[in-house]
Amino acid sequence: MLRLSLGAVRDRWQLFAGAVVAVALGVGLVQSGLQVLAATDRPELPPGLSKFDQARIREGYVGAATLLGMSVMLAVFLTVFVVSTTFGFTVAQRRRELALLRLVGAQRGSLRWMLLGEALILGVLGTAVGVPAGLLGTWAQSKLLIQLGMLPPWFRAPWATGSMEAAAIVGIGTALAGVLAAAWRASRIAPLEALTELPEGMPVMTGWRWFWGLSAAGCTVILVITAQAARDFVAGLMIGLVVMISGSVALSQLSPIAVPLAGRLPALLLRGSLVAELARANVLYAVRRSAATAAPLIVLVGLLVGLWGTFGSLAKAVGEEQRQLITADLVVGLDVPASPEIAVASPQTVVPVTVIRQAGKRKQTVYSEAVGIDWSAYQRTHRLRPRKGSLDRLVGRTIAIGPGMSAEGYKLGSTVTAVIGTRRLPLKVVAIMPETLDVGDNFFVPRALIGEGRTETLVKVAPGNDVRAVAHRLEAGGEVRTVAEWAEARGEAQQRGNTGIFAVLMGLAGVYAAVAVVNAVVMAAADRRREFALTRMAGLTRAQVVAVALIESLTVVVIGVLLGCLVAAAALAGVATGTANTYGVVVLAIPWRLLGLILGSALLVVGGTAAATAWTVTRHQPVSLLGGRE
Repeated sequence: MLRLSLGAVRDRWQLFAGAVVAVALGVGLVQSGLQVLAATDRPELPPGLSKFDQARIREGYVGAATLLGMSVMLAVFLTVFVVSTTFGFTVAQRRRELALLRLVGAQRGSLRWMLLGEALILGVLGTAVGVPAGLLGTWAQSKLLIQLGMLPPWFRAPWATGSMEAAAIVGIGTALAGVLAAAWRASRIAPLEALTELPEGMPVMTGWRWFWGLSAAGCTVILVITAQAARDFVAGLMIGLVVMISGSVALSQLSPIAVPLAGRLPALLLRGSLVAELARANVLYAVRRSAATAAPLIVLVGLLVGLWGTFGSLAKAVGEEQRQLITADLVVGLDVPASPEIAVASPQTVVPVTVIRQAGKRKQTVYSEAVGIDWSAYQRTHRLRPRKGSLDRLVGRTIAIGPGMSAEGYKLGSTVTAVIGTRRLPLKVVAIMPETLDVGDNFFVPRALIGEGRTETLVKVAPGNDVRAVAHRLEAGGEVRTVAEWAEARGEAQQRGNTGIFAVLMGLAGVYAAVAVVNAVVMAAADRRREFALTRMAGLTRAQVVAVALIESLTVVVIGVLLGCLVAAAALAGVATGTANTYGVVVLAIPWRLLGLILGSALLVVGGTAAATAWTVTRHQPVSLLGGRE
């Protein structure tokens, strides 16, 4: 069986090239990710750093470790996806060959072992390519995380033999895992199928595919209805994250059904010429080929557009929430003195703080920032009120727990130790604020307890004065923004923190999607030599045949993107309903630029690949291809 496996890989290397690339990418990413991940477990802190800076650097290391863990898991999942897609496609194409083996005496187990041998060879080849690539990947990931601000400039990831060994195991393991379903399907081929001339002897929609597709679709519908009934923003966010996954799985599994149905709309535009009619027929009736191309795009668009829209909506909701919680008119970037045209000036000074409390039998230390406020002015410029205690008592040696720490178990009336500057002070907890979407404010203390720090003042203009005129006068001392502008900036700041993480995951998913789609196009073209030869014998020129393949592929790309958008829309529907109910206005971020980037890139990559492969497989005279059976 191993000799047959080697022969199959050698003779059909075009079909397996995409799987080798996917395994190599997975091995390289896993090796580099584990190597950098191991280095983040031992943060290097140079001497002379303050406790606050040390805590901030450690927090960056934790964020980097989380991102690397997500990247490694995503790489493993996508590698299995590409390998399983490749073998599923090749089994369908090699149906007659496998049936001939059964006809001459090969047992079902022998076919399974042959395909497992092919997967093993692909895993070894991919691992051999991926391990050297992992060395470059380690350097690239370290530089990227430093550029994103998660790791300090002095970070280095030393060589770790264990990461290479783990990556090799993952490479071979993902290749073998990806072939299991295809090997089982191959073993079900009957020997008499070798005698049939039908090109599509195996059903596209298997029983398990129906089961997983319908189960995921039913789960998606129930979740969307639940999100609409909940009418809560946070619930809509959480449900939307699950809808992205279940919806992507449903449409990718049901793509042989969904793609032809969805393709009838764009297919209406493909009327009027022979080339367009042929492309239209191929889209609607070449179900296996269309589904294999569209499925990776459905998953890519559904997950990326849904995730970006969800967290972009969260960032916009932060700004809207802050705008509604603040009753002031202006935010000034300095301490504003009293004047007749100003009704209330509420200065807020931010300083580093270390808070130590007794949590059970051990002490818990938090390195954070505290906001120094005047309790009276703060309450006259903010609608937010404590869920426990009162800000009226925030005088002397007291502290209020802000929204960012309100869920951490602090008790009203307890005493904590705060280190502010060089002073170590016992402070009594007099108020606990409710949780908000913006978790930037962790602690509030009286302004009398703090020294110099970063100050901004919320200004409420006295009745009868023009807000723009007051803002113009205050601009001489520092930056002046309206509350709406300030709130929008806070939301954008949160979005910038997410952008780097999404850029990494989006790039990784995009590369794998490109490999999967290109792989599907190349495998399909390799199996269409006789089809192209027949169309040329019927009177089409070589350029027209290439045009048919190009139009067909571009149409499938549009269909895949549209179905992916349907998944993203289902995920964002609960977010829209939740924000409308919570804030009285729909707060939704639709990533049009990202969607345009995905669509443009997919059209370029898939169209170019389809045209190039069609041109390549039609380089021979059609008579030479029809003279004998391949």
